[in-house]
Amino acid sequence: MYKLLLKEMVPMAKKIPDEIAHRMFANVFVCMKCRTKIRASPFKVKAGKVKCRKCGSKQLRPKARERRGVK
Repeated sequence: MYKLLLKEMVPMAKKIPDEIAHRMFANVFVCMKCRTKIRASPFKVKAGKVKCRKCGSKQLRPKARERRGVK
């Protein structure tokens, strides 16, 4: 019964408006070593011209648009 009540209380995720999604995810990359967020041009990241301010790594990935591991 507790699980049933918990499911009813948790609201469903809402779709993010396009303007907000663009501001949050466009040109934002995450360092694979220290997880620092960096805003940079994808062309510069692909060319290896951008490095992490915190650890100096050039291993960057695009920021994920959805949360992972949450059920």
